[in-house]
Amino acid sequence: MELHDVWFVLIAVLWTGYFFLEGFDFGIGVLTKLLARDRKERRVLINTIGPVWDGNEVWLLSAGGATFAAFPEWYATLFSGFYLPLLLILVCLIVRGVAFEYRAKRSGEKWQTNWEHAIFWTSLLPAVLWGVAFGNIVRGVKIDADMEYVGNFWDLLNPYAILGGLVTLSLFTFHGAVFAGLKTVGDIRERAGRLALKLGIVTAVLALGFLIWTQLDHGDGWSLLAMIIAVVALVGAVALIAVGREGWSFAFSGVTVAAVVAMLFLTLFPNVMPSSLNDAWSLTVTNASSTPYTLKIMTWCAGIATPVVLLYQGWTYWVFRKRIGTQHIAEAH
Repeated sequence: MELHDVWFVLIAVLWTGYFFLEGFDFGIGVLTKLLARDRKERRVLINTIGPVWDGNEVWLLSAGGATFAAFPEWYATLFSGFYLPLLLILVCLIVRGVAFEYRAKRSGEKWQTNWEHAIFWTSLLPAVLWGVAFGNIVRGVKIDADMEYVGNFWDLLNPYAILGGLVTLSLFTFHGAVFAGLKTVGDIRERAGRLALKLGIVTAVLALGFLIWTQLDHGDGWSLLAMIIAVVALVGAVALIAVGREGWSFAFSGVTVAAVVAMLFLTLFPNVMPSSLNDAWSLTVTNASSTPYTLKIMTWCAGIATPVVLLYQGWTYWVFRKRIGTQHIAEAH
């Protein structure tokens, strides 16, 4: 296996980690409106991800940085062609971080309500837009012989990509509901379980349609295996949340996220960004990659830094592993 193949796999792993972690993160943000009944319950939900949300976003920075360094042509075409949706995602992530930090700085009702609206919308929009973006990457976009995107924003809003956006929104919200059930106690935990069951059914219907569509258009034997794992894991997650096994349900929903991302990257390879105009103009792991020397240096750096990051983030989750409830929220909030 060549180094550019290795880095394609590593970038897929980074995106998998990001969607697994930021997936329930976005889901919790959406649930501040769907699940929480009052301000105190919204605070409980926010506190479940309070110690970890910024660490989850490190995976996005790593995935973007790795793409820039390992596949500069892919990075350039992707960020120029998808400029508006990626800019909107970036703005949402900035506002979302500010909202988490500033919501409790004042006790005024209007102040907190506005930041709560910001948390909801800046969680919902990226959850949709990431699905739209990856749907277009898999489907193929208008790339010319100069490796430049020649389409427009409206070309990205096609039925396949929109369905992909609905799948990521529903999957992340389900993932977040399971996480809420795992991290809370009392009434909010029970309602999170019931809502997760309903969301799981909706997610299963949407995901099955999207995955079958993907398999029929772009799939092979390996992507079919990933699709089967995703479907089985999602069914298992729904069944487990129905009997109150939040821990195992969360593990299975995480496997679902990982299998869906794996399927998308398996259908891509050896392309990194297919051209819908001419297959010969597609960006591949060969024509879009950096020099072998650059990839070699990156491999050494990743081999040293990655275990440290994983250990630190794992330790963070272990420290903040206990459940919380409304009784843990001070009245001043």
